[in-house]
Amino acid sequence: MKKTASFVFAIFATVGLAIAGPSKGETSFRVDNQKSKLVWVGKKVTGEHSGTVPFSNGTLIWANNRLKGGSFEINVKELTVTDITDASYNAKLVEHLKNDDFFAVDKFPKASFSISSVTPKGGDSYEILGKLTIKGITHEVKFPAEVKAEKGQLTAKANIPVDRTKYNIKFRSTNFFENLGDKAIDNDFRLDVNLVANAAHEAAKTGK
Repeated sequence: MKKTASFVFAIFATVGLAIAGPSKGETSFRVDNQKSKLVWVGKKVTGEHSGTVPFSNGTLIWANNRLKGGSFEINVKELTVTDITDASYNAKLVEHLKNDDFFAVDKFPKASFSISSVTPKGGDSYEILGKLTIKGITHEVKFPAEVKAEKGQLTAKANIPVDRTKYNIKFRSTNFFENLGDKAIDNDFRLDVNLVANAAHEAAKTGK
């Protein structure tokens, strides 16, 4: 009888560990490039422009019921402008953004971000510190983010302010040129990040 009780206890203990294990373990979530979105917003004296840049790959790491780390890469060569409806003007601005005045996409087709540290701020809120690389130049950036985990999927939202002059994007910057008047472009632009990432086994099922 004692042996039987011990055997049953061992089974329940094993099942309990199996159930508790995944919530405490580390899980890799693969960024869904199709459902995720990155919007850029740049301002100037006379207004602003905005557009998108597609993700090429990325991973978020979840451990102990919170965000632990991650990284993603974006395809700057495929950036778009979404606020200009005139096809000719739109194409002209896209071409300008891709040349050496801005992102020099022929030389630097990809930009990337890698998380260095994550500080929980309560609930779904975090403070993220990481390394942003644009045009082969890397600088640390810090920003608040909201990350939610639900049904094998993570969603992450953040607004990242970027000082473009740190990445050798000096075109019409008042830091480097005088008497620009209403032709001046703000040194800072913003990246609005909306990531959707699936747990590795779910991503494998869908091929994403």
